[in-house]
Amino acid sequence: MQELAAGLHHWTARHPVIRTRVHCTYAAPARALIDPLVPDEGLEAFDGLPRPEVVLLTNRHHYRHSDRFQRAFGCVVRASAPGMHEFEGTEREVEPFAWGEEVAPGIVAHEVGVLCPDESALHIQHGAGALAVADGVVRLRSADLGFVPDHLLGADPQAIRRGLRASYARLLELDFDALLLAHGEPFADGGKEALRAFTDGG
Repeated sequence: MQELAAGLHHWTARHPVIRTRVHCTYAAPARALIDPLVPDEGLEAFDGLPRPEVVLLTNRHHYRHSDRFQRAFGCVVRASAPGMHEFEGTEREVEPFAWGEEVAPGIVAHEVGVLCPDESALHIQHGAGALAVADGVVRLRSADLGFVPDHLLGADPQAIRRGLRASYARLLELDFDALLLAHGEPFADGGKEALRAFTDGG
């Protein structure tokens, strides 16, 4: 686990289903975990940090190890309202949040949509600010932001790409410097300009 900025902690862990390393965040000032897997060093990684209180999912597919944090720390798990059908009839205890809601102290949820109805971005307003995103933009094999492969974008990849760029362009009105990705190395700084270049088609 590394501290990207004051109170903003990042780590990777191997996803048990897709079997690749994915990216997770802990916003300590908000006591909020975002899309978490247990770090390689275990839950002991959180010793000395403020105790986590909430798990926030950037989309319904990022439940990951939320139940382990729920058991260990008593966290409430939250996901956007349009994705709640994923948890119906399961043992997973997940509470919905709405767009524009402050989902943890200093963290506001914003709609991305397009890729799936529950695709979210979380605006972390602590320090210089950060934006945590789900699957609509990734950073896999290069230093630049990009899209997931076309076969994961649905029946009309070109329209999905246009829609995602438009959604992220609206989020550029927010104040943030760091960009946190569920899939790909984060930008500790310069994230807003990287996202701007992406929305411009770069």
